[in-house]
Amino acid sequence: MIRYAGVRVGLGLAQVLGVLGIVFVVASVLPGDAAVVIAADDADPGRIAQLRETLGLDRPLLTQFGDWLTGLIRGDLGTSAISGRPVADMLASALGPTLTLAILALLVLIPLAVALGVAAAVGRGRRMDRVISGVAVAFYAAPEFALAIILVAVFAVGLGLFAPTAVGASGPLLMQPELWVLPVVVLVIRPVCSLARLVRSSMITALESEPTRHTLRLGVPLRRVVWRHALPGSLTPATQHLARVTDWLLGGVVVVESVFALGGLGQVLVSAVSSRDIPLLMGLVALFGSITVTVNTIADIVAFRLNRTAGATA
Repeated sequence: MIRYAGVRVGLGLAQVLGVLGIVFVVASVLPGDAAVVIAADDADPGRIAQLRETLGLDRPLLTQFGDWLTGLIRGDLGTSAISGRPVADMLASALGPTLTLAILALLVLIPLAVALGVAAAVGRGRRMDRVISGVAVAFYAAPEFALAIILVAVFAVGLGLFAPTAVGASGPLLMQPELWVLPVVVLVIRPVCSLARLVRSSMITALESEPTRHTLRLGVPLRRVVWRHALPGSLTPATQHLARVTDWLLGGVVVVESVFALGGLGQVLVSAVSSRDIPLLMGLVALFGSITVTVNTIADIVAFRLNRTAGATA
């Protein structure tokens, strides 16, 4: 188990390092930079050159990346090229709303998807299964921004039950459900559909297996067979899929934050890209990469514990 986890962590760190290098090179070679953004209307070539020297943008790319990577190893993400604030402080202040949305979405997503998947599998071929499967396919085909617009139009503008955006709001997001209910619904709808269908498929395979049929023939109640025997073995593919869903949630949160004007990492990312603030952008990539590696490693280890053969096939 320790060797398996060590290999997974090593591969994840190598992937993060590769992504950091690619993002740095791409962001650096594109036309324009933070010096041009700061100069704004005062686009004097001499001033822009001076700004580039001050920001260290005139150094070779390899030197810039090496210095940033050295700082990362020491725990220093550098300072924003535009605001001059420490990148770590900017990410820490924006992390709250993003984590709140992601955690709330997962708390709703996991039990709802498992319950729907189990209900569809137990009632396979009957009306319950057809309704759940049909609704899942229909909602999975809808993009997040379209769902967000429809929900805002109906429940915020039409019925006035929730706030359409967080503009002008202050205080912790968690204590203001009128701000996070609609974003969480938008984030959850599509992952629930995909995860429920995966649980349904795995559960049907488990319920129709000979050991499960034999357990039922022995008179063990169906409820106990489903929750204690069939479901644990069916969660291996769902656990690994949940890790990919978590990655998707991070990207989805960025879009949802922009739609609902929630001040989180999504807005920081948009600001970093539009202003060509490479230190801030690299800090975000390092954070997202670390979260992705951590989530996938945990999911792989859990799947390995549930089914040892998963480690050989993953």
